[in-house]
Amino acid sequence: MSAELAEHSNRLLEILKTKALSHREEAIQLACGAMSRDFIDAKEGLAAWEDLEVACRAIHETVSKEQIRFDSVGGLTLGADALAVGIAAVSNQHWFIIRKQQKGRGTRRRVEGQQIGPGNKVLLIDDVVTTGGSILEALEVVEQTQAKIVAAVTLVDRGDLARPAFQQHGIPYFPMATYHDMGIAPVIPPTTAA
Repeated sequence: MSAELAEHSNRLLEILKTKALSHREEAIQLACGAMSRDFIDAKEGLAAWEDLEVACRAIHETVSKEQIRFDSVGGLTLGADALAVGIAAVSNQHWFIIRKQQKGRGTRRRVEGQQIGPGNKVLLIDDVVTTGGSILEALEVVEQTQAKIVAAVTLVDRGDLARPAFQQHGIPYFPMATYHDMGIAPVIPPTTAA
C-alpha cells in the first residue's frame, strides 16, 4: 500500500468512526429491516468537503492500485450522490446517479448525469452496505445499459452478504471499512437470522 493510500484510508476510517458512527440507547430499524444500536450516517459524516475529499481520494487510490480503470462512477441515489460527484472530480471522470424509480415526465430517465452505455467502464459505489440491496439494484440498472462494471466500492460494509454477491457476478468489491474495522457487530438481516 502506498503511503498516500495508507494516509487517506486511515484518515477515512477515523472520519467514519468519529463523524458517521453513532451508538444509540435503543435499536433503530435499518433499511434492510434489521435492528441495530449502531448507526452509520455516511452522508452526515462526510458533509464537509475536506472529509468527502479524503473518502473520494481513498476510493480512487484503492481502485487505481488494483489497476482498475473506469470512465464513469455512480450508483443508486442517495447513498452514491456525493461520492459519485467527488470521485469524478478527483479522478477527472464522469458521474451518474440512478433514480430509485424512473422519472415520470420529461426524459423518463432512470439514470441522470452521464448517460452510460456500451463502451463505458463503471465504478459502482454506495455509502453503507448491509445486505447489498441498493448497490445490487444499481448493478442491475447499469447492466441494462450494457455498460461494463469494473469494480464496486462501498464506504462501510456492515455484513457479510455483499462480497459473495459481487463474486458471483465476477466484479471486484472493495469495502473501504467493514463492521470489524468500525468496531461494531455485523448486522444480520431478519430473513437470515436464526
